[in-house]
Amino acid sequence: MHAAVPLDEVETPLASPALATFKAVVQDRYGPPDVLEVREMPMPPLERDSVLIRVLASSVNALDWHMMRGKPFLVRLTDGFRRPKDPRRGVDVAGVVEAVGASVTAFRPGDEVFGGRDGAFAERVRGRERNFVLKPAGVSFEEAAAVPVAGTTALQAVRDRGAVRAGESVLVTGANGGVGVYAVQIARALGASVTASARSAPAELLRSLGATDVVDAAAEDITRSGRRFDVIIDVAAWHSLVSLRRILTTHGRVVIVGAPEGNWLAPVRRPILGTILSRFGSRRIIPFLAKLNRDDLEVLRGMLESGAIRSVIDSRYPLSQAADAVRRLERGGVRGKVVITV
Repeated sequence: MHAAVPLDEVETPLASPALATFKAVVQDRYGPPDVLEVREMPMPPLERDSVLIRVLASSVNALDWHMMRGKPFLVRLTDGFRRPKDPRRGVDVAGVVEAVGASVTAFRPGDEVFGGRDGAFAERVRGRERNFVLKPAGVSFEEAAAVPVAGTTALQAVRDRGAVRAGESVLVTGANGGVGVYAVQIARALGASVTASARSAPAELLRSLGATDVVDAAAEDITRSGRRFDVIIDVAAWHSLVSLRRILTTHGRVVIVGAPEGNWLAPVRRPILGTILSRFGSRRIIPFLAKLNRDDLEVLRGMLESGAIRSVIDSRYPLSQAADAVRRLERGGVRGKVVITV
C-alpha cells in the first residue's frame, strides 16, 4: 500500500488541474442504444476521501443496457420513472490514478487500478478507495476492465452461493458470455469438474478456460441427457427451474444468475419459484444479486495475477462508439466481454 499524497501536494504529469471538462457517455431518456451520446461534462470536485481516475478502458454488462432501456420496468421504480435519475452509463473501469484526496492512503497518482464506479463510460471517473484495487502489472487495462461486474458475479455465484468444492461436478449455462467465462474458470480453480453449456459452443475456447466437457446448447438439451450435477450456475436462464432441479444430485444447488426476458414480472418470477421449490426436498435453488466490494476485487486481482483466470475479449470500441458497443452486447452471441477503450 502507498502513503497518502494530499491533492495540494500532487506533482505529476498525470494530474490535470486545468482540465475543466471531460467526455462521458450519458442519456436523457430511456430507449435503444441511440439514446447514448458523448457529452462534455464538468470535472467533478476531488474530495478528501476520493480518487480521480483517468479511464483507459471500460466494459459493457447486461446491467448497462437494462439501465439504458429502463427495462424491466421495475428498474424505473428506483432509477427514475420517465427518465434516468443518473444519466451516466458504465460501471467497469480500468485506468490510472490522476489525483487523490488528502485522506486517501491506498493509492497515489500514477497507480494503475481497476474496479467499479457509476459513470465509467468516460474519460474520467471519481470514486472512493473501496471502489478500486491495484491492477496486476502483467494484465492489460482492457483485460482488467472486463473483470469487475462479471468477475464479481461469477465469484459470488460459484464460491459463495454455490459453495463449490473440489471434486464436485458443475454445470455453467451461458458459459461463453461475460459472467460465464469467469464462472468456468473460478469453478475449475476451486477443483471442480466443469461442464460448459453454450449456444454454438466455442469448444476450443471453453476447454482452454478449464471446461472438461462442452455442450452445444443449440443442438443438445442438457436437462434430457441423464447427467447429474452438484452445482448449476444458471447464467443463461434457458431451461425451466423444474428441469434444472431434476438434474441435480441429492444435495445439489442451482444458483440463479440470469433471468428470462420480460418487461414486468419475468425477472422476479424465477427467483420466487426457486425459493418455493427449495422448500421441497434436499435440492436447493438459490437466487442472488451480486454486489461489488473491494475484498472480492482483491481476490479477482490475485487470480488474474496468478493466471487462475483470464479475460476473454469479444470486441473493442472507442468511447465515441459506446452505443455500438452496447448494441453488440444486446445483439447476443458475445464471447466474453465487449470492451470500450478511452
